[in-house]
Amino acid sequence: MKKTMFLLFVGVALVSCKGNKPAASVNIDSRFDAYKNKFIENFWAIYPDFATSQGYHKFDSILKVLNESYNKEQLTFVATNLDSLKQFDINALSDANKTDFHMIEDQLKSTEWNINTLKSGEWNPSNFNVCGIFSYMLGEKYAKLDDRLKSISLKLVNVPAYYEAAKSNIKNPTVEHTQLAIDQNLGGSVVFSADLIDSVKSSGLSEDEKKQLTDRSQAALNAVKSYTDWLKNLKNDKPRSFRLGKELYMKKFEFDIQSSYTADQIYAIATKRKAEIHAEMAKITDQLWPKYFGNTPKLGDKLLMIRKMIDTLSVKHVKPEDFQASIEKQIPTLVEFVKKKDLLYIDPSKPLVVRKEPAYMAGVAGASISAPGPYDKGGNTYYNVGSLNGWPKDKTESYLREYNDYILQILNIHEAIPGHYTQLVYSNQSPSIIKSVFGNGAMVEGWAVYAERVMLESGYGNNEPEMWLMYYKWHLRTLCNTLLDYNVHVNEMSKEDAIKLLTYEAFQQQAEAEEKWKRVSVTQVQLTSYFTGFTEIFNLREELKKKEGDKFNLKAFHEKFLSYGSAPVKYIKELMLKETN
Repeated sequence: MKKTMFLLFVGVALVSCKGNKPAASVNIDSRFDAYKNKFIENFWAIYPDFATSQGYHKFDSILKVLNESYNKEQLTFVATNLDSLKQFDINALSDANKTDFHMIEDQLKSTEWNINTLKSGEWNPSNFNVCGIFSYMLGEKYAKLDDRLKSISLKLVNVPAYYEAAKSNIKNPTVEHTQLAIDQNLGGSVVFSADLIDSVKSSGLSEDEKKQLTDRSQAALNAVKSYTDWLKNLKNDKPRSFRLGKELYMKKFEFDIQSSYTADQIYAIATKRKAEIHAEMAKITDQLWPKYFGNTPKLGDKLLMIRKMIDTLSVKHVKPEDFQASIEKQIPTLVEFVKKKDLLYIDPSKPLVVRKEPAYMAGVAGASISAPGPYDKGGNTYYNVGSLNGWPKDKTESYLREYNDYILQILNIHEAIPGHYTQLVYSNQSPSIIKSVFGNGAMVEGWAVYAERVMLESGYGNNEPEMWLMYYKWHLRTLCNTLLDYNVHVNEMSKEDAIKLLTYEAFQQQAEAEEKWKRVSVTQVQLTSYFTGFTEIFNLREELKKKEGDKFNLKAFHEKFLSYGSAPVKYIKELMLKETN
């Protein structure tokens, strides 16, 4: 799953160009490179929190207040740079710069649409949360503690104004996003009440600096609590629906996914694929039935029969207290398999740290990867694991059956090896800062889903039918994410029908289905990124296999594909097919 609040902005690698280029072409590329450098510096000044998350620390002490004035600042930046792009003939640029051009333009147009049309700041209170960036600055050791604390102290000054602006922005919030904002802000506020205070005590700051920082931290904590209290007491008799509606959904899909498919097309592909997977799962269940149920008559309903087999296999799972440890234990096994099968190179020098999911990230995904930014290539990549502490016993058991011994391995493939962690290490090597900043979420998620497939194809799990059955169950989850997201936001699918889709047709546990309903009610379009990206990557591989025949090399394909970083797959496809001509 995806992602932290910054995970959608990930790296894309610079594409090299072969052969000598005409002087005019070299000149336009030089001018465009100069423009990019100026663009990104100005971009960081407008988005200092994002800059910090990417390892660029010039603006660490600045906290932007998200008010109307800030919207105007962003729109001016958008208009100025869209105008600047007109001076460049995209057809005269190198392949590398063509991709940069597209990604800058896409980002600018998306920002403009989000401010002028989507206006989520009016109905999504969870847009306003400073806890994450302060937690990042406190926890990441990119500079000496005292230096980080001095930047934090200056940044804290604007926190009360930030939350007052949030109250002014919110017009007609949804019930779901209001609760999410309360949970995440209160959960994340521990950074001000405990984490920051402990760091101040152990710092080398002067007593006056310590007192000033402590006072500002308390003011920030008060502002967070004031905001959440305001949300709890907000009277809103006719709250906005969390459903986006078709018009907004189609446009958001276009901007966020950047696919060669439309939302309607990928929905149709997912619907067809669901029937195909059901047929494959029925065959495997027929094969396994005597092993697990002897002479017990098979059920007439194929989906119920598959469900019975899955429920039987799902009893094998770790204990709640061992969930995170079991993830850590499996990572070396995955690395060894990738090496043995020669699927792609994995850099052993890049650290992967499995950790409990931070409180400010709670409520959206149970597992995610947080990668270092392009300016902090030596930083840790975190595998965030949701905590089961405090869960009722029945909910915990349901969750662990969902992430049983088979599925947990596939989850680790997706999140870590050779999924998100591996791809983001490749992506972070980009010499093009534009590509490193404005990466495509569908490519990132699509690669992780593709990684699951290629591991099973390569014999992971010894080709046991049980593992393949669970893989198909997991893959159903991917495509049902698309069906669920589209049906809920466009077709107004009810919660009852959504739960039925997930439990009856996708064989998910009740706890997982309930969590997915919660997720689809506070996000839009992101759930389609998994199947869309996978479909485009898989189809590209199959097209190249057909085109290259015996010359096709799987490892070479993987490393070449990843060398383009996290660009939208449609752009990578264009460049890879061009190179094979």
